[in-house]
Amino acid sequence: MSCREFTVSPKAPLRGVHRALLLREFPDGATENLWREFLTHTSCPAHYDAPEFFLGPYWKDRSPFAILLLCRDRAVGALTGFDEGKEIISGQCSRPQVCIAQDADLNLASLTLADALVSYFPDAKLLTVYAWGSSELLGFADHGFRKVTVEGSAVVDLRPGAQFILENLPQHRRRDIRKAIRNRIEITEATTTADLEAYWGVYSRWKHTKRKKIHHPRELAELAAIQQMRGNHRRFMAWYKGQAIAALGIRFYRGGLIECANNCSRDECLHLCPNDLLVWRAIEWGCENGFCTLSMGGAHPFVRKWSDTVIPVHRYRLDRTLLHSVELKDGASQRARRWMHRLPTSVQRAIKTILRPASWRVQTNLGVRGRGARNAGSAGKT
Repeated sequence: MSCREFTVSPKAPLRGVHRALLLREFPDGATENLWREFLTHTSCPAHYDAPEFFLGPYWKDRSPFAILLLCRDRAVGALTGFDEGKEIISGQCSRPQVCIAQDADLNLASLTLADALVSYFPDAKLLTVYAWGSSELLGFADHGFRKVTVEGSAVVDLRPGAQFILENLPQHRRRDIRKAIRNRIEITEATTTADLEAYWGVYSRWKHTKRKKIHHPRELAELAAIQQMRGNHRRFMAWYKGQAIAALGIRFYRGGLIECANNCSRDECLHLCPNDLLVWRAIEWGCENGFCTLSMGGAHPFVRKWSDTVIPVHRYRLDRTLLHSVELKDGASQRARRWMHRLPTSVQRAIKTILRPASWRVQTNLGVRGRGARNAGSAGKT
């Protein structure tokens, strides 16, 4: 555990020197208590904002870390991420991993976190932090981080209750839920070894689908460990005639946020609408267990059908590469996309066809891409 003090002129109720504490493993008892107490003063904390972040089985080769911001013997901010040597990453475009106490000075806290991040990782060439767009972390911008707004995540407000949510869903969404029920799709929680084996079968077929290329390497032991972490994870399975055909995971922090993750399904069964019923059962579970918000883990068309509310995410990035090469490449890509969008639709379609992999063109010509393909978007990522 490494601790460093940063003296900045405070202008909020929380006055005093801010100290940044760097953690490389699950904290000791006293630090854990400070961290958990802090989370009660934040708005809808997520699983990866909490000490359990270090317990994730997926991180064995990614060097997880956390920076805990302390002031006057209490924690007022937390940022978790991965130390990949030349690159430091906190969060994803639909999953921020930074939160600050509601009674803290947002600018001061974010400036101190940015200062700590830069100081603790002096050899990193690229530092990236994702944060919910509902709050501006001006301290990162003041420290030279470039801010870009990305798509973010669709969220469902669970407070009105399941019945109200169902009655206010779009008609086609209610129709697909009812269709899955008529098709006798059964939803259960995965708890047994047999459930794990069935999930592995669905996951393996989904990962190797020819419809699209999926980069989602997971080992059976990692998935088994997640199934056992019932204090902050659940895995729902969709069954048809005794066979597993789809699955959806959720992770959560009690009193905070639920996040959809690791949705997978068998392409040949998508017409049965198992993913629609899986998401609905996750919503029901969240309402029954007193959660306020469900994040869909993305904002693609399938998840947008569950909610009109999309919270954007800000990406703060400090590029210390030679000639700022990463930012230059990003800028070129953005200009190319803007140029593409100015072209007639027919020309855009022709260019995309040329650039699209040959295997996808073959499947499209054979009629594989249909309603099932459109509905197969995963609800959430790891």
